[in-house]
Amino acid sequence: MIDVVRESALDKKGEGFTALDVSGRTILADTFAIVTGRSRIQTRAIADAVTEAARLRGYGVSRIEGYGDGSWILIDLGNVIVHVFTPEQREFYNLERLWSLPNAASSAS
Repeated sequence: MIDVVRESALDKKGEGFTALDVSGRTILADTFAIVTGRSRIQTRAIADAVTEAARLRGYGVSRIEGYGDGSWILIDLGNVIVHVFTPEQREFYNLERLWSLPNAASSAS
């Protein structure tokens, strides 16, 4: 699943893709995927690509939050929660620091 998220986000020129293993730390998900779009239009395009790719591969999309505003879009894919941020929101919320996980897997874009 995380490969589907990464590929679809990077296909829309998402930046700074990171996957955080949060299994055992929260009941919300096993993985948080974090990616940045340079604008609200781009964050929506990334979110659209991720949800479409997930659905095409038979994964359920439980919920999407923040799409209207576009500065932080959350996509609940069950065991993976995708966070699509504008640069300002990603810096402000800094989920990587918040979860301070030493085993974060990053993929430069």
